[in-house]
Amino acid sequence: MTQGKTLILVLVTLIIGFGAGFVLRPVIVPFDRTAIAPDPSGAAAVPGEPRGTQYFAAHLDEARQVVAQCAEGSVRGNECANAEQAVVEADARARHKRFFGN
Repeated sequence: MTQGKTLILVLVTLIIGFGAGFVLRPVIVPFDRTAIAPDPSGAAAVPGEPRGTQYFAAHLDEARQVVAQCAEGSVRGNECANAEQAVVEADARARHKRFFGN
């Protein structure tokens, strides 16, 4: 009998808690309306495709900047992986040249 009452009490508490969470969520974390506001210039800012490894291999300084920004967390996505791969490959080629003297 006590287990039944405990189970009912736990279920009622969970239902009240989840209900309060759904009701109070807009108050606790307000909805950011600026994120969906239309762009006044009329042109939507569409992020371009991530630059490829070949691009970063040709622009190593920019690749190193992107890798640094990725480490800070200001840049995310496939560009981080592509830039890091280009930097690693360039460093490996440089080490190979220094070692073998080619």
